[in-house]
Amino acid sequence: MAKPNPASSSEIMRKLPTQERAQRTIETIFQTTAHILESEGEAGLTTNKVAAKAGFSIGTLYQYFPSKEAILTALIARERRRVMDELDALMESAENQIDQLEPKTFLRQFIRINIDGLGSGRSAKRAMIRFAWQHDHHEDITQALRETAERIAISMQRIHHPKLRPPTPAMMFVVTRAVIGAIRSASLEKSPLLGSIEFEDELVRLAWGMLSQQDDS
Repeated sequence: MAKPNPASSSEIMRKLPTQERAQRTIETIFQTTAHILESEGEAGLTTNKVAAKAGFSIGTLYQYFPSKEAILTALIARERRRVMDELDALMESAENQIDQLEPKTFLRQFIRINIDGLGSGRSAKRAMIRFAWQHDHHEDITQALRETAERIAISMQRIHHPKLRPPTPAMMFVVTRAVIGAIRSASLEKSPLLGSIEFEDELVRLAWGMLSQQDDS
């Protein structure tokens, strides 16, 4: 999930939370923002409304965020980072357990994390995710997809499983764009398929067909 602009966290936020109380304040602001966006849409989102529903003064909110756009940018950036961290942890686990690895099970776990984080909204609301896709900058999406493709290729090379084809740039390009593109479209179209096992199954089938050896059943 690419962020709406390339600003760093320190540029987005006026003050970085260093204490537990400040971190709780930020989390409350994020949760309230996501809730308002889900229930009222972007047009109903204002800093005054966020502060009131969160139980803070507007001055407290402005200590951390100068605008609603800054809140949204920071929230989207955090969600994108959370998804990438979860994917990194999964791939690292696979690399450390090569002897016990079942590639297709790993692939399903990988796709499920992407669906949850970039489509159906396990941690973030669906409206929040849809907002992120609608306000993406093309260069941010491209960079995120490139990083994901490179990370998968490195993992496949380290795993070197007989059921998997040796990774190539073309293969990694196509599989990442196919999977993420389908999730993005389902999110933007508000498809009822999001979160369904049927949608997950088809993405696994698609990716497995690209990544597995041709003679594997």
